[in-house]
Amino acid sequence: MAMASPCDVLMEVSDRALAQTILDTVANEAWRIEDKFSRYKKDNIVYRINNADQQAVEVDEETERLLDFANELYSLSEGMFDITSGILRKLWTFDGSDHFPDKAEVDEILKNIGWQKVNRQQGQVTLPKNMEIDFGGIGKEYAVDRCALLVKDLTRESVLINFGGDLAVTTPRKNNAYWSVGRLVTGSDEAFSMFQLYKGAIATSGDAHRYLLKDGVRYSHILNPKTGWPIADAPHTVSVAAPTCVQAGMLSTLALLHGEQAEEFLKLQEVDYWLD
Repeated sequence: MAMASPCDVLMEVSDRALAQTILDTVANEAWRIEDKFSRYKKDNIVYRINNADQQAVEVDEETERLLDFANELYSLSEGMFDITSGILRKLWTFDGSDHFPDKAEVDEILKNIGWQKVNRQQGQVTLPKNMEIDFGGIGKEYAVDRCALLVKDLTRESVLINFGGDLAVTTPRKNNAYWSVGRLVTGSDEAFSMFQLYKGAIATSGDAHRYLLKDGVRYSHILNPKTGWPIADAPHTVSVAAPTCVQAGMLSTLALLHGEQAEEFLKLQEVDYWLD
């Protein structure tokens, strides 16, 4: 378990010692990234940034790269992907119930959201009062890609790294074989379709596990940072295939943020995708 997800490593490796080394390497890197970037930890860089009381915080190169990527996503999505919107979790709990927060509460917390308000200098970041950052929207995909890179240094055999449905293959399997990957139907624990993954990565975003259900309508945990409310008319689930897990995750999340225009957005990206 890492990043609140079950994690698997499947490998085409016959040597037990090598298999154990691969498993340990992946697990240690996943836990390292979780410890460093989880908003739930109280001794990491995210905690220091979020609790600096408007003071500048020095960040290392890895954190700087993630902040750069978050900035790129913010621009590409025209402000719809915003790592300062994680503060909405204080009002929303996607536990399958029909509990919605009060509109006045949502409107009040929106004052503390807005990536454009964050002050960044080279190697430093400063948050305005009452604002937070949250890497939850990109951390798991980043961890998958990091682990894949480390595994490539250990073996030339094919290894599939799967963190809660976000996954990547290090290299194609022998004899043009593929990895079989199941895709869950919304609201079910049984796979209803299978991917044949030869190379690259797949990431999935949606409401299969985190949602609210009110008056017969299912609401995704993907929130609009400009309104503070769930995205209307979005697909329940979007899966995207791309060369890296970060790219796949970016496209699947951006597609959901497009709501009913999700498929139109994906068609323009010229990638393989699956909608539910």
